[in-house]
Amino acid sequence: MLEALRRQLSDGLFEKVAGPEREKHARRIHDAPGPRMFGEDRPIRHVHADHAMFIGGLRALLLQSLHPLAMAAVAQHSDYRTDPWGRLQRTSLFVGVTTYGTVKDAHEAIERLARVHSFIHGTAADGRAYRADDPHLLGWVHVAEVDSFLRCHQKYGEKPLDDYDGYVADMAVIADAMGIPEPPRTTAELDARLGSYRAELKGTPQAREAARFLLLKAPLPVLAKGPYAILAATAVASLPVWARIPLRLPYLPIAEATGVRFAGHALMRGLRWVTG
Repeated sequence: MLEALRRQLSDGLFEKVAGPEREKHARRIHDAPGPRMFGEDRPIRHVHADHAMFIGGLRALLLQSLHPLAMAAVAQHSDYRTDPWGRLQRTSLFVGVTTYGTVKDAHEAIERLARVHSFIHGTAADGRAYRADDPHLLGWVHVAEVDSFLRCHQKYGEKPLDDYDGYVADMAVIADAMGIPEPPRTTAELDARLGSYRAELKGTPQAREAARFLLLKAPLPVLAKGPYAILAATAVASLPVWARIPLRLPYLPIAEATGVRFAGHALMRGLRWVTG
């Protein structure tokens, strides 16, 4: 009975994250013959296989929303309110293909994403024009993602890495292929690049609305609401204070260092059991 429950929970989880065609995608990613972008010993494979990515992914979305132009592109061209799982599944597939797929499949995925970005443009609420294929804007999305995946793995990864610089360097390989200029290749460069965007960041009404949706209103079955609340609290607690204030997110250092941290580790253990 316990094994049946585990399988049911596992199927439900992967249905949300990877979509109904997850088995077909997994076979293509892992079984297709040909050279890979990254060898089996590379840090990116280790980090992206860990369940801490669930926390890192949510943190990345919150952090990315602080750039008004990036948020305008999401608000005006994304269906995150009506189909949040579809967006998650597309992102999950892109990460999977570029991390574990063949070089050919990885570059095809990057080219498809570039074509999609070429059609996404408009005017933000402050009157500024934006394009999703703007290298500077892509650079922000990249560093916010890398920083989130790295920091959440450091806190909640099952087996911490000795070489987080190597992870940043691996992610730079993908950034190079996407046309992002001079992506950071060390953790020190990552911190500096993230800091270089600080003056451009702002908590817009669209960003705060997106944060409320992601943290409080995501469409979930009743049984998933409790674990998701822990995931949300853990993601918020992993953000720096300067990122929380514009989004009007709480800062409770004592609770975060004790209860939230403990609950986050317990959630990770639960997810590892569910997925076998």
